[in-house]
Amino acid sequence: MVALDDPETSRKLIITTNRPDVRLIMVRAADVPTYVQYGAADMGVAGKDVLLEHDTSGLYLPLDLQIADCRMMVAVRNDFDYAATVFQGARLRVATKYVKTARDHFAAKGMHVDLIKLYGSMELAPLVGLADAIVDLVSTGSTLKANNLRAVEEIMPISARLIVNQAALKLKYQAIQPLLETFRLAIQKKNG
Repeated sequence: MVALDDPETSRKLIITTNRPDVRLIMVRAADVPTYVQYGAADMGVAGKDVLLEHDTSGLYLPLDLQIADCRMMVAVRNDFDYAATVFQGARLRVATKYVKTARDHFAAKGMHVDLIKLYGSMELAPLVGLADAIVDLVSTGSTLKANNLRAVEEIMPISARLIVNQAALKLKYQAIQPLLETFRLAIQKKNG
């Protein structure tokens, strides 16, 4: 399958392909599950981080695509004693755009936290005193290091997932199943 318009340069939101039965829609990553869940798209690719924050009812998650690998981490200023704060049972202020994931993580540890919803530049929050810690995605750790922060706890590994509308899988099985198999084979080939 080949896109007839270059998705990197085109301003079109619906991209046609050389297959008349396949079109690509261009949406923000956070919106992918919604488009698939409500049937505006049959399939999509979303990060596990996005899926954890979204109600996934009506979605089938058949494949970890094993791309866009990173980790959901708790990070603090280099001079902040996270271990002692946790041990003392102190209440933490945590900045994140992953509110549900952070709430679940700290609740499972029995920790009391005040969550501060941010949409970007998470690393700034501890530097200006807005928060004691952040929960964010970390790939190399370079941004943390550049901002005098350090990762103190891994919440979970994150990667991109293939998602499918459950109704579409049933109603369009003949069209969707070969695409799923193509993705499976590509992942197997990559893993050699």
